[in-house]
Amino acid sequence: SALFMENARKGSIVSRANSIGSTSASSVPNTDDEDSDYHQEAYKESYKDRRRRAHTQAEQKRRDAIKKGYDDLQAIVPTCEQQDFSIGSQKLSKAIVLQKTIDYIQFLHKEKKKQEEEVSTLRKDVMALKIMKVNYEQIVKAHQDNPNEGKDQVSDEVKFNVFQGIMDSLFQSFNASISVTSFQELSACVFSWIEEHCKPQTLRDIVIGVLHQVKSQLY
Repeated sequence: SALFMENARKGSIVSRANSIGSTSASSVPNTDDEDSDYHQEAYKESYKDRRRRAHTQAEQKRRDAIKKGYDDLQAIVPTCEQQDFSIGSQKLSKAIVLQKTIDYIQFLHKEKKKQEEEVSTLRKDVMALKIMKVNYEQIVKAHQDNPNEGKDQVSDEVKFNVFQGIMDSLFQSFNASISVTSFQELSACVFSWIEEHCKPQTLRDIVIGVLHQVKSQLY
């Protein structure tokens, strides 16, 4: 019985030790899980910081690009460099830079159209000169082929009489149609006289009449 009591006492001690060990183990915090949560939270915060920093850098690049664009416009457009007395020495606003740029582009379009019209006119003049050149070359060639032709040409006096007759006829209609009370009225009358008395058919009739008159005087 003494041996039985000793074994029972040892068993009770072991049982209480196991109970105390389990209780102590359950009261110790799980450091592995907490470390894992801490690292995940730190990673999340770092990711947010990186995104925020990347967004800030992208926004700064966008603003720098816009600023450079306005600076380039202000350097290219001549009117932006001129002194604007309405704003003094203040820096030009973006709205003013854009408006001056639009005005300058419209001016360039007008200048381009004007130059195109001038080029078209010059091309027509060149074409007319080429035609005149060909005609004069034909006249010279015809004169070289027939050197005796032209001996019976009229004198300079006759040519002057023809010219004088044409001018006299035109001046008569001009003097009868033109009013010189004011420059504005003079301008209006000149254009009206040209439209009325300088038509091709009218000039042709005047020239034919003068030529008949000169011919009757010569022969």
